[in-house]
Amino acid sequence: MTSSIIPATTAFVKETLKNAEGGHDWWHIYRVWKSAIAINKMEKANDLVVQLGALLHDIADSKFYRGDETVGPKIAMEFLKSHKVELSVINAVINIIENISFKGGFNEGKVKSLELQVVQDADRLDAIGAIGIARAFNYGGFKNRAMHNPKIKPALYGDKEAYKSNSAPTINHFYEKLLLLKEKMNTDAGKKMAAKRHQFMELYLTQFLLEWEAEF
Repeated sequence: MTSSIIPATTAFVKETLKNAEGGHDWWHIYRVWKSAIAINKMEKANDLVVQLGALLHDIADSKFYRGDETVGPKIAMEFLKSHKVELSVINAVINIIENISFKGGFNEGKVKSLELQVVQDADRLDAIGAIGIARAFNYGGFKNRAMHNPKIKPALYGDKEAYKSNSAPTINHFYEKLLLLKEKMNTDAGKKMAAKRHQFMELYLTQFLLEWEAEF
């Protein structure tokens, strides 16, 4: 099973997400998977759990299921059971899927398995830097959001649901989430990787705001 489950999962995810929004498609999964493997070379968590967690972490992102956070874990569990994956591995993977998301910062402070820490860092890396910027604007376009509106200031949301349901301009998302992720990385490897991407976002925002006001 161990030798075949990763290729089987890869094929399953590619097929399931073939029509997904560009920031949450197979290529997002691919990048998170590769980053998780790289981080885990230093962290030495359970490799099978890390790879399966990375591959299945966004199999049904709640943003595209009216906020229903149960769909992804259910799909993942059914798939893994159908391939006779050990229950302990399944439970560890489901734990990753259920707890990986930022959710406005309201998902922090919980005891995290090392496998969850590794995959969460890999997922957060894909939300920042050049790729993170592209993903943010891609999703903003998908939701028909304004790029920027100086009159709408970034907000501190009172709870997870308020964060999830907001429709603020895409630039606000940088201040409400993306710029916060560097300090929320779990692993030493993740922190080092995040620093460079964070700096790139800061430079980008400086240039964006200058150009917004047609300043030279």
